[in-house]
Parts: sequence; C-alpha cells; structure tokens
Amino acid sequence: MKMIEIADLTIRESAEKAEFTMSFKEKMEVAKQLEKRKVAVVELPNVSANKTDALVAKSLASVIKDSVLSVCTTTDKAEIDKAWETINAAAKPRIQIVVPTSPIQMEFVSGKKPAKMLEAIAESVAYAKSLCAEVEFSAQDATRSEMEFLVTACEKAIENGATIINLCDTAGVMLPEEFASFISEVKSKVKGIDGVKVSVTCSDELSVANANAFAVVKEIDQLKTTMLGHSAPTLDTVVHTFTLRGDSLQAKCAISQAELATALRQMSWLGGTKKTIKSPFSETTGIEKHEEVELAADADISTVIKTVKSLGYELSDDDNAKVYKEFKRVSEKKRVGVKELEAIIASAALQVPPTYQLVDFVINSGNIITPMAQVTLDKNGTLLKGLSSGDGPIEAALLAIEMVIGHHYDLDDFQIQSVTEGSEAVGSALVKLRANDKLFSGNGISTDIIGASIRAYINAINKIVYEENQNN
Repeated sequence: MKMIEIADLTIRESAEKAEFTMSFKEKMEVAKQLEKRKVAVVELPNVSANKTDALVAKSLASVIKDSVLSVCTTTDKAEIDKAWETINAAAKPRIQIVVPTSPIQMEFVSGKKPAKMLEAIAESVAYAKSLCAEVEFSAQDATRSEMEFLVTACEKAIENGATIINLCDTAGVMLPEEFASFISEVKSKVKGIDGVKVSVTCSDELSVANANAFAVVKEIDQLKTTMLGHSAPTLDTVVHTFTLRGDSLQAKCAISQAELATALRQMSWLGGTKKTIKSPFSETTGIEKHEEVELAADADISTVIKTVKSLGYELSDDDNAKVYKEFKRVSEKKRVGVKELEAIIASAALQVPPTYQLVDFVINSGNIITPMAQVTLDKNGTLLKGLSSGDGPIEAALLAIEMVIGHHYDLDDFQIQSVTEGSEAVGSALVKLRANDKLFSGNGISTDIIGASIRAYINAINKIVYEENQNN
C-alpha cells in the first residue's frame, strides 16, 4: 500500500492570508502538534519580508526534529539566502522555490518572459541545492500553464537538483477527472520525473479539493493539506478518508485519526483565526458538536464506542461495555461531554491490580523558592522514594514519580475540576498518558489538588505497566 506524505500549509496560510491570523505562540504550538501527529512536512511562508515569520522559522528549526521544515521562497538569490539562514539548523530542512508558470502569472507576478523564467528556475534551484539537500519546485497555477512550458520548467528543476515537483491548481478550475488526466499527462511527458517525488496542491474554489486529491492519489507521493482556508484539501477530511477507504485507494498516510482528533481539540484555542479549527468527528460519531462533544442520554452503545475511539482510546469489548454502563448511569443525572466521558473512561476502563501505591508525599512550594516534591510509592512491598523540582508543585510531584518508576511517558492531557463546592471542595484530576501509541487515563480524587493529581498519575501508570506485563 502506497504511503502518501502529508505537507501541511496551516502556518504558511496564516501568514499569507489576512483573514487567518495566528500569534507567534500559536504557530509554535500548531507546528509541535503537527509533528507529534506525524505530519511529514510543516510548511512555512516566505520569510524575507517579515521578521516575525523569520523568528518563527528559526525557533521551529531548533525544536522540530521529526517533520521536514519547508520554507517558501522565490527565484531571488537574496530570498533563498534568507530562507536558508532561518532553517539551516533544522534536523530536516527544505527550500521550496515557488514559481508562477502560467502566462498571465508570469507576466503580472514576476514580469518575466518564458525564456527568462526557465533560466531563473534553473539558476535558483541549482543555488538552493548547493545549500540544502531537499529542494522543492512548486509550479504555481500549473493547471492554467501551457503544457510544453510546464514540462520544460519541471525538467529544468529536476536537472538542477529538485527532489520534489509540486503542481498547483491555484485557480481551482479543474474537476476530479480533469485533474487526474492533467497530472497523468505531466508525469508521462516530464523526463526524469520518476526519480523525484510528485506533489499536488488543490484549491477548493469549486469545493472539490478533497475529491481532486483522491482522484490523483495513485499518481502522487505528497499531498498538501490545511486546517484553514480554501487553498488545499482539509487535513481532517484527508486523514478520515484514508482511515475509512485506504484499502480501496491502495494508499495511506502516517497520521492516526484518533490522535488528530485529540490535536484538533487541543488547538481549539486558536482564537486569532476567523475560521475555527475543529474536529469533524462529531459527524462520524452521530453526536452534536458545539464547543465540545456532548452525548445524548439515549445514545446507543455504538455511538458511545465511536466517540471513545475519536478521543484516542482503544478499549476491549469488556471495557467498552463497562464504559457504556457507567455512561448510562451518569447521563441520567447530568450531561455527558468530553470531560465527563473521559472521567468515565478513567474510572471504568482498564481497572487493574496496582503495581504502585501512594504512601506519602511532601511538597515545598512558595513564590520565592523553586517547588520541590518528595513522593514515596509502594511497589510490591518495597518503598521507593523520588525527589524532584519543577516549575510548579504538581510538575515537581509528577517528575518525582518518574524518578521512582524510571520512565517518562508523554502527557497527552491533564485536567483538574471541582467535584463539590466550598472552601473544602473535593477536586478531581484526570491524567492522560500515551504509551506504545495508546492512551491510558487515570483519575484521582482528593481535597488537595496535588494529591488528586498524584493519584491520577499513578492510576494511569498502573494501567500502562499492567498492559506491558500482559504483553511480555
């Protein structure tokens, strides 16, 4: 089955389109979430004219290790130098030369005649290649280009070191069958194209970007997506389609639908955009989604199970039955949204014999000292102590637990909420840890929020340890 690499345009779009704005912090968070969910390429805008975009690129180059960082630029040598300056420290850098190839865009965007444009393509790609191992040649408005010129332009790029050829339906003028025929024709005519990756960018001007993408999926190696705007297929729909129909398409991507749903929920705070990023999975689970998922009290077991899966959990039939039974009990008394459902999962599913039990903990914290925590756990009759500092008392306590168990697990989510009211209110903590590509949740209750957090963390760890022991 063919693996399609996903190149996401969200951060690039937010810089290029006035209607979609994101802060520095939001761009950093989006990039980290994309990398965490195994998006192959994170695309960044041209950095030559904007200091903030350059700072974002440099900052991401130091933290993004698994995804390719691709910076757009033109054929101008100074702009290529600026692009390389911002990402040369990246683990996987890429320079993308974006060139207008249709007659109208060459004249009005670049002011170059076809012969001069071909020279510029050859020189700029060769220069970028001398700096960076990966160079992408992106033909803007390819679908309105003269075929002979487009073929020659692609060949010039390949001859001079381009490793990816991206063909753009910038105007969004093609329907799926037409687009499939176009991509097939280009591939049949361009010499050397078998030695490079073929990529497409589909506009959603006619609301067929997703359909166009899947019409050519057998012909391409990379597909550009977005979570904003109309410049490309939507990331959530692409992943959902691969998940449901990948076998028929004979293609897949590396992104988990459930993990993407988690990321979309975590990025719902992107208030700077005028189009909210949201998960599409309310439609696939048969539930209504407003600010968060809410299950109707009469939801059947299949709807509850689908919702549980959309949150990122893979439960056994027995645990699904336990969760549904507890959902029915809780839904008689109150509404069940995401937080309530995850608390149900934490308390009802994967209840296991505890490997670790909390004995005691001591926290030293204040506004003039670094928080310190000592936690004592009982493991099969042996007392184990961990001591650590942290940015806050809860972080210090969780790091102390990690010292005891000798392992770090990715913290996927952490929530604290009040169960009762008043100065002596009982707090409930929910911790979600990720291990072996699965989510494990733990719940803890205490009048002390630190104690509740510690108990929830230990509860989740016990579930991980139990499953690991069962699989060994």
